[in-house]
Amino acid sequence: MQETPAAAIAANRYGLGARPGDLAAIASDPRGWLRGQLAGPPPQLAQSGLRGSADILAEASRIRQEKGAQDQQRQIPRLYRPIYLREASARLAFATTTDRPFLERLTWFWSNHFAVSVDKLAVLGVAGACEREAIRPHVLGRFADLLLAVERHPAMLLYLDNTSSVGPGSTLAQRLARRRSAASVGINENLGREILELHTLGVDGGYSQADVTAFARVLTGWSIGGGKGRLAGGEPGRFLFRPALHEPGPQRVLGQSYAQPGVEQGEAVLQALAGHPATARHLATKLARHFIADDPPPAAVERISRAFLATDGDLPAVYAALVDAPEGWEMPLGKFKTPADQVISVFRGLQLPVASGSEAQQRAALAAFELLGQRSWSPGSPAGWPDRAADWNGPSALLQRVEWADALGQRFGTLHDARQLAPQLLGATLGAGTRSAIARAASPAQALTLLLAAPEFLRR
Repeated sequence: MQETPAAAIAANRYGLGARPGDLAAIASDPRGWLRGQLAGPPPQLAQSGLRGSADILAEASRIRQEKGAQDQQRQIPRLYRPIYLREASARLAFATTTDRPFLERLTWFWSNHFAVSVDKLAVLGVAGACEREAIRPHVLGRFADLLLAVERHPAMLLYLDNTSSVGPGSTLAQRLARRRSAASVGINENLGREILELHTLGVDGGYSQADVTAFARVLTGWSIGGGKGRLAGGEPGRFLFRPALHEPGPQRVLGQSYAQPGVEQGEAVLQALAGHPATARHLATKLARHFIADDPPPAAVERISRAFLATDGDLPAVYAALVDAPEGWEMPLGKFKTPADQVISVFRGLQLPVASGSEAQQRAALAAFELLGQRSWSPGSPAGWPDRAADWNGPSALLQRVEWADALGQRFGTLHDARQLAPQLLGATLGAGTRSAIARAASPAQALTLLLAAPEFLRR
């Protein structure tokens, strides 16, 4: 019986890249292999030394209170950078070895959907903790719960500057006005805007600037414990609702009035946004674009969106609809790998270990992400990393990937027979031209380079 590409598609398009032996195990039921990964609780990173965000931010708070400004500028980065390296290397190690790569790809998808960036120093120490604490535990739950967990997380509140957002009619604003204080307070719209534009409805989701402003008022007071002055109080590093900063009274968002008191007002708006038809379509479009094609097939988007609405945002049901979409199983390969995809698939395909003992080892393990232009948790904007081939397949980027593949070939070529490895990693998606080129290679190093730089390996 002729081999079909389904096993390779399951491992490489829906998963994180095949390992030797994977395709043979998947071949009998590729869709069942993917659905099976949705059963049971989501796994958590078990590597020792990974600290909670509250613990990290509490230590940073102590440094700020005890040290002068100059010492803070040195010591805060010194605290955060090793934490970032441990988180990113632990994440890579798990992605390289997991037997549930579909679930891990979904985790990375949501982490990019709810993007925060370590380019902002305040986020450097807690970006990895945000993924572990807010995304991983909810990746197999309801979207509403995932949404609430992320928007309450310190990393998101710090990244989008909501910790000091103050309503004009709040207790604090009125107190400052009575004192004729020159202290600058006001609403910051970043979090409200990005929730509407990026996290839920989408840019064409039907909201207005008035909705952004009203939602920003709703979210005043969503903050983090610790700090100085008017931001003192609460448990350092943990979510804290500050009533004194909150804009009182009802707010109207998307035509609906919300009169709930305090933090419950924001929770009610998030719940409504999580179940909105525009949110269903926005998320379905992003999932179809990520897993199927740069131009998402309308039928697949409709099928995924219906599953979302019919199940009140039950994510496993949404993923099942994604797996069932026939468009996702078609050839030719529809997606160009991002640099992160490329790195992980190489680590899995060559079964490379991820050394994470010393900081030097961690930096070495992560070097390829920086070399190829996709450093962990550092997208250029709250929109996250782009997900289309045009963003990643420019001439200089392709040359960089070929040079990296050549370096890997020189280093590991004698340890792997690329002629045998190629069909194990690419299955029926391996083309005759690539197979022939590898067979005719002048050396084992060249053969491995040709495999890792092949068009079939660069796509999924």
